[in-house]
Amino acid sequence: MADFDNRILRGTATADTTMDLGLRAHMLRVYNYMFGALALTGAVAWVVANTPPLLNLLYREVVTANGVSYGPTMLGWVVFLAPLALVFFLSFRVMQMSQAAAQATFWTYAALVGASLASILLLYTGASVAMTFFVTAGTFGAMSLYGYTTKRDLTGLGSFLFMGLIGILLASLANLFFKSAAVEFVVSVLGVLIFTGLTAWDTQKIKNTYYAVGGDTAAAGKAAIMGALSLYLDFLNIFLFLLRFMGDRR
Repeated sequence: MADFDNRILRGTATADTTMDLGLRAHMLRVYNYMFGALALTGAVAWVVANTPPLLNLLYREVVTANGVSYGPTMLGWVVFLAPLALVFFLSFRVMQMSQAAAQATFWTYAALVGASLASILLLYTGASVAMTFFVTAGTFGAMSLYGYTTKRDLTGLGSFLFMGLIGILLASLANLFFKSAAVEFVVSVLGVLIFTGLTAWDTQKIKNTYYAVGGDTAAAGKAAIMGALSLYLDFLNIFLFLLRFMGDRR
């Protein structure tokens, strides 16, 4: 009888170990997708910023009171809006797509974001962009680790953060007309805080999604892509909001 009980315990321990190893492999896949997408975004941004024919297709110089800025051309607007369309497309259609098609859409999204962010390399010094990137990486890493290891349920925090996200979106839209420096500062601060919190929430959500799909390999593969997309957006937004504080204009 005791040996039977021990077999049950050994079987349970083996299942837990297998699930833990599977979760680690799943998270590693998510992070590989995310960092690969960030690398692709950075590479495309650099190529566009340093290739005048491509740059002129997407951007036009705009002289303002603060100096020269860059505005999108008609094609630039298409490139700017295409990533948003792809995010919605992936969100609603990923489970009906093959894993290869979902990956291709994800990489296309990352490349288009890079093209739409090329002007950052023209507006800010390389040193300040690099510094902001490393600060973002440290912040992101700490919060993602917290989301992965914490036993606390972050569901309620996620709902609160999403309400804050809607608030800063509305404030940003309003500030397009009012152009208040104070509002822009507050939005930037809140943006950093909200997406830092969302990093932890999204990481925990990725873990929960893995447990939910169980042994479904195809579903787990697609979940990894969507998890990478969520973390990619968190990282990118932390970087962009921090750049408003840390970026040195040329």
